[in-house]
Order: sequence, then structure tokens, then C-alpha cells
Amino acid sequence: MIEYRNLKIALLGAGSVGSRVAQLLLEHGDELASRVGAGLELVGIAVRDVDAERHVSLPRELFTTDAESLILSADIVIELMGGIEPARSYILEALNSGADVVTGNKALLALHGTELFAAAEQVGAQLYYEAAAGGAIPIIRPLRDSLAGDRVKRILGIVNGTTNFILDRMDVDGDTLEGALATATALGYAEADPTADIEGFDAAQKAAILARLAFHSAVPVEAVHREGITSITADQVERARRAGYVVKLLAICERVVDPVTGEEGISARVHPALVSRLHPLAAVHGAKNAVFVEAEAAGDLMFYGAGAGGLETASAVLGDLVSAARRHVAGGPGVGESFTAYLPVVDIGKVQTRYQITLEVVDATGVLATIAGIFSDHDVSVETLEQSSAAAAGPAASPATVAETATLVIVTHRASEQALAATVASLAGNTAVARVTSVMRVEGA
Repeated sequence: MIEYRNLKIALLGAGSVGSRVAQLLLEHGDELASRVGAGLELVGIAVRDVDAERHVSLPRELFTTDAESLILSADIVIELMGGIEPARSYILEALNSGADVVTGNKALLALHGTELFAAAEQVGAQLYYEAAAGGAIPIIRPLRDSLAGDRVKRILGIVNGTTNFILDRMDVDGDTLEGALATATALGYAEADPTADIEGFDAAQKAAILARLAFHSAVPVEAVHREGITSITADQVERARRAGYVVKLLAICERVVDPVTGEEGISARVHPALVSRLHPLAAVHGAKNAVFVEAEAAGDLMFYGAGAGGLETASAVLGDLVSAARRHVAGGPGVGESFTAYLPVVDIGKVQTRYQITLEVVDATGVLATIAGIFSDHDVSVETLEQSSAAAAGPAASPATVAETATLVIVTHRASEQALAATVASLAGNTAVARVTSVMRVEGA
């Protein structure tokens, strides 16, 4: 039997992911050692309460409340505590001691990533974070390494399983948002407080991480435009289905060019959007995640899988652990992050997108010309227009006005968000429009 020198591994946190990482490391340590060329010794697990109930059975002697001593004895530190503090302080302490760090902490990276990467580079250590943006989906390494010689144009991501489950239930089963959320909670897909998921905070943090990697620029999470799914109705989902679309909460990271100056920038945003049912992202069901990458040379790539779950996320963490261990065996400093482009994040108002606008209008001569004039006034071009009686439009129509109104469904060509928003405001204030029923962006087409 080959004998390897041991690398000491410290684990911070033993929740659903941390406990699975410890379990797999203990069960498959010999196999991982043969892949690395060094033993991987789990020297301890730092927790707040050593007697707390765990998801899996682990040796009690591994647990400690003394995280700092554990960090200082380790070659590699795995941080799976979550939250900002004390996780940030512990990671900085580990990096400053020369240890590599593996983390899945998306909130921390989105808020303090620049500081943490700089600390790692200063001492020649490395920060690994495959689990931070897509759970089990390998997306960090492909963006950082495999596509390092390419130019990424756009990323469309379904990066939150809770919201994808909810919207999928609304689409497939006709549930209301409230009903689908209740089901997600009962099945364990949604937290007791689902705000971070349904308001888009979780997806925005992941968008900041992905945009940073794809465009080699620092992207503060507060610069990511964020909208959640709480305003999405069953009527909107049904109308989208009839038109050949599905509603998805998308994290969009896009390289954009100013039409006047020609300067490049970054659009980073999270919002619900209509996706054509012919697009690969439309086939992402349930709580699954997917990231669709459009690159200049490589073309279109899609990464699909479980975006959460203790065992699934543990797979990504252990992949990073093996990479960190191999670096230790090979020697040399860590590889710095290539945040060298310094592209600015563009305001959402300047971003070019498409809208689907559904109107309930007065059914009278000249109304179509009036509506067309409003679009023309704001330099927004109409791609398609469909008209039906309000009675045929389904439950979104107002019963009292069904006999006197018609429903228009208008899809625009690409125009600036600012121009589209002004168009919608003018439509809402025009006497020919009884009601602006729905406004949805159209992406992925």
C-alpha cells in the first residue's frame, strides 16, 4: 500500500453541506488520496454547539468550538458556515496563515470577494468556490479556466431552485404563486422565510460572482439590478404558455456596448422573463438549475444539474478540495483571479431588451393607430401584434368591459429599458387603453 504525506483539512460548519463533506471525506479518503498523491486528514470540525443534532453520524471527537486553533493547524480550510461574520474573519485568518480555502459562501463572495481574493494573492494562497454559484453544477472552473482564452458574450442562468420550482408548478400544474410556494416549503425546497429566494437576493449574489468571472471585472452585488417573482400571476404564466413561452427567473450577465461611445460595459441583472419553449432553458424543470453561456469562439454551452442540496453541493466542495490538495503537492503559489478588464456595470435603463406588453384596449376605430403612435413616439419598434376579444383573453380580462374592449399582445424589438418603460407609462395614461394587463421582458430568443 502506498503511503502518502498527509494534508491537514479543517472544516468550519457541519450543516447540511458540511456534514456531507465530512462524511464523504471520511468514507472515500483513501480513494481521494490516490487521486491527489497525498493523504487528506480531517483534523477537526468547528461548530457552535458540539452536541447539536447532525444530518449524518460523525465521530464526536472531531467536533470543536475552537475554530481559530483549528485554522492555524490546517493546510486547507473548508468554510461552510454561511453568513458574513465570523466566516469572513476566519477565511482571512486562514489565507493569511498560508492555507488554501474552499468555500460555498455566495453572500460573502458577492459582498467581500475583492478583499478575499486580494488577501489570497498577497500570500500566494488560493480561494476555491465552485459551490458558490451553482451547487453541483461545474460552472466556476469552466468560466475561469476552460473559457479563459475566449470572450464570453452573455450568460443566462436559472440559479435558484426554489423560484424555478415555483414557476414550474405554476406553468405545468396551473398553481398560484402562493400555492406553489406552499408546496415548495412542504417539500423542503423553500426556507421558512423565502425572501432571499423569491425576491431575487440569492440569484443576484450568484449573478455578481458569474459576471465577475465572465468579464474579468469586479461586479458589486449592489450594482446587480434585482426583481423577484412575487408579482408573477397565474394569468401571466398561462398567457405565456399559450404564446409559446415559459416564465423563468433569470440571472443575466451580458457584455454590452454603448451605441454612442462604443465603450464596453457589463449588464448584470436578475428578473423574471419570458423564455421561448424552444430554448434549452425552457426544459429546466423543478428545482434544477442551469447556466447557458454564449461565447464568441465556443458558441453556446449549457451546464445543468442540482443547484442545491447537501450531498450535491458537497460534490463541488470535494472537487475544490482535490484541486487545492493537488496544488499543495505540486507546490508553487496559487493562481490569481484575472479581474483586469475594469468594465463598468451599466445602469438597467441603458440595457437593450425586448418586452411583451399585454393591453386591454377600447375596441374602436383608430385605436391601433393610436397605440402604434405611442410606440413610434418612443422609438420602440413592434415585432409582433396579436389582437383578440377580451372574452377570449381568459380570466385577466375585466368582466365589466369584455363587450367593449379587445386584448392586444405586443412583442417589441430590442430597445432600451428606459424607452420601453416610457412607452408603458404612456400606454397606461392613454384613454384608448383600459388597462395594462402585463409587462414582461423576453430573453433567450
